[in-house]
Amino acid sequence: MSGDEYGAWRNHFIALLDRLPIPIAICHANGEVTVANPAMATEWGMAPGQVRGRNLLDLFRPRAAEQIERLTEALRLGNRSRYTIDVCWPAGHGDALREGELLVDPVGEPTRTYPMLLAVLRVREAPEPAPVVGVSEVEGRILALAAAGSTTAAIGKAVGLTVDGVNYHLGRLSRRWRVPNRTALVAKAYVLGVLVPGRWPPEVGA
Repeated sequence: MSGDEYGAWRNHFIALLDRLPIPIAICHANGEVTVANPAMATEWGMAPGQVRGRNLLDLFRPRAAEQIERLTEALRLGNRSRYTIDVCWPAGHGDALREGELLVDPVGEPTRTYPMLLAVLRVREAPEPAPVVGVSEVEGRILALAAAGSTTAAIGKAVGLTVDGVNYHLGRLSRRWRVPNRTALVAKAYVLGVLVPGRWPPEVGA
């Protein structure tokens, strides 16, 4: 491959890498980053050029030193398997830590020198918090009336609120319980035990 062909191939490869939403970096066997795509750089609140020349072990905190030792020994022996390293790292410039796995693959043709490493980050997303179940007395009455099929105007008249006031409470409950509409909101109220199953007219649980 000529120098021009190699340059064109490299530019094409980097362009493809930049478009991938998965955090990816290419580094030397000692961890020094040569290329990082925007998705990887974003994990530290940096631009890709700012990551180049940094060491992955300075950016990530391995959970177990033994995993690094296994990778180092495997590279010394010329093994080409994939290795997984549990890591954590600061989220941008904040104090919160994110967690995930670095999937490290030696790449390139076998030689007497150490290979380059392809590092793919698999972020472990924090679980969504459980919905808050508790409701106020007014919210409970609104849910019971909605479950009975009352219109927004009728609900407002029954609880002493305007139509906008009723919609405010319904919208806040929908956001809190992460549901898209009133039908789903009523169903969620039964699932969470806010409304008593098998009762008509609908009743709020104790």
